[in-house]
Amino acid sequence: MGSVYGVGLGPGDPELMSVRADRLVRGAGHIAFFRKSGRPGRSRAIVDGILRHDVVEIAMEYPVTTEIPLDDPAYADCLSAFYEQVAGQLRKLAESGEDIVVLCEGDPFFYGSFMHLYTRLKDHVPVEVIPAITGMSAAWTATGIPITWGDDVLSVLLGTMSEDDLVRHMAAADAIIVMKVGRNLSKVRRALEAAGKVDRAWLVECASMLEERAVPLAEAGDRASPYFSIVIVHGQGRRP
Repeated sequence: MGSVYGVGLGPGDPELMSVRADRLVRGAGHIAFFRKSGRPGRSRAIVDGILRHDVVEIAMEYPVTTEIPLDDPAYADCLSAFYEQVAGQLRKLAESGEDIVVLCEGDPFFYGSFMHLYTRLKDHVPVEVIPAITGMSAAWTATGIPITWGDDVLSVLLGTMSEDDLVRHMAAADAIIVMKVGRNLSKVRRALEAAGKVDRAWLVECASMLEERAVPLAEAGDRASPYFSIVIVHGQGRRP
């Protein structure tokens, strides 16, 4: 019986991978990675140049990304069938005695696609998860400002949430991280204005990558924000 390894690659800079993640990736005979159809895949790009010359690559291409609204039942049905199919493929390979490294952007257990494979595989084949630095950690580091002080409460929100829910959570939190910003940036900005915290907000794009950009949200403009974007509001709590 082989094993499936969900390997967290960190926020994007290969030098921020853990020693164990680096070792597993370099030694892998099989790697699997998610990507949008027609794209190389961000996780695959992170490990470019460090793979074995004879590695077998398994590209797991999402059937949909933004083509169907998230709240449409067809979206969940389509992705569920996709995860079942790729989990079955990896399970069959592991049962044949092969180890497979699944490349995961950020940390595998933090809003990652690997979680959907993990729940489908863990009762059938050995699965091990290798944790990693999250994208939000790299993002607040890019601002040069600590994210929390003293007793600050940090809330992690998603740009895909309704505007009313965003406002409610933002108003209650001391420090805020908003992930999955992308095309939701205008909604996130409106919610921060309603919560009275837009003046403290930062926009960080592609943290730790070559394209990294960190600016106060007020200076970000209205241009489209890339997928790997995070909005940050730093805490202002107790300090000695």
